Amino acid sequence: MADVYEYLRWRGDVPFVGDPFGEVDAMILSMLAYVKLDGIVEDGGKEKTLREVYDEYYRDRTPDDVRADKLIQPKSPLLLGSMLSGGRFGDMTFSFYDDETVSERDMQFCAVTYRLSDGTAFVAFRGTDSTLTGWREDFDISFQSRTEGQLKAASYLDRVGKALRVPLRVGGHSKGGNLAVFASAFCSPYVRRRIKAVYSFDGPGFPRETVETEEYRAVLGKTVSFIPDTSLIGQLLISEAPREVVKSTAKGIGQHDALTWSIERNRFEKTELSTAGEMIGRAVGEWIEKIDYDTRKSFTETIFSLFASTGADTFSEIGKKKGKSAGAILSAMKDLSREKQRELIRLIAMLGQSGGAVATDYINKKIEKKQDKETD
Repeated sequence: MADVYEYLRWRGDVPFVGDPFGEVDAMILSMLAYVKLDGIVEDGGKEKTLREVYDEYYRDRTPDDVRADKLIQPKSPLLLGSMLSGGRFGDMTFSFYDDETVSERDMQFCAVTYRLSDGTAFVAFRGTDSTLTGWREDFDISFQSRTEGQLKAASYLDRVGKALRVPLRVGGHSKGGNLAVFASAFCSPYVRRRIKAVYSFDGPGFPRETVETEEYRAVLGKTVSFIPDTSLIGQLLISEAPREVVKSTAKGIGQHDALTWSIERNRFEKTELSTAGEMIGRAVGEWIEKIDYDTRKSFTETIFSLFASTGADTFSEIGKKKGKSAGAILSAMKDLSREKQRELIRLIAMLGQSGGAVATDYINKKIEKKQDKETD
């Protein structure tokens, strides 16, 4: 069992001609999309080598600065140094870096494209960052068949695919996985035909009407979803793509960080969903199924109006001023109409009931199995 940095030490010097591109490589490139490349890589076809990106990124910062970054995935920039040596990623180039957050449109979007030595390109979509806008868009996915970020992702993939005209792979982590699947499904047929594979790493699924489209089904044969054994995000909504469960060295929600996933040679170490993972998937799934789209929208608007009352732009800002933020949220809750207050309480209670029912069912089954063994 190894981690991603050991994988890069052991296999970083093995070119793709000796060991073809695989799932771990796709995860690395997807996680690399969290690196802030503003002012380093342009949004266009002008390419920067990995060495140039590394030198410019670390010109005015240190690894300690990176670890203190407010991004959801602060360790991702540390991958750059591990990828430098060897023939696997050493010749990789970066281009088409597009980073845009528009709070008025509930859109947080970032994507980057890598050219690889095997003659292909990998299009990576960034997952959710720490902004309230980014998390609001995650909630929007539950009741909108098309979010602003998803539409921009499809447009981005079209633009890159038409400019490069090489075989493509597409991937992303968390919300980035959702964007990767959506973009691959709803880009132009000309670009879709050149997509070799689509990777979603603990990314949420889609509302039913999206899953039932011909476009979505057209990419299922190229798509694979990876989730950790105690996944929450990757079990949200509906996904019909083949799913593989992987081991992680982290616990609970910490498993969402794909850099904690265990690796055997050139593949992830596979396992089955843990008891907690099964219970989370059932409880949240049943809760969402009970709520219609209008209620999901109303719930989202209410929750984020409470967060907005703090005046913060990110969750880290809310965390730094816990007392003040809590006071602002409580005050805002009092200002909600009685109808909104009752709706919020009802939905939270429903989630608790779903979780309790699943837990009770699990305990009953365990008791039944124990009794059956004692009878035998």
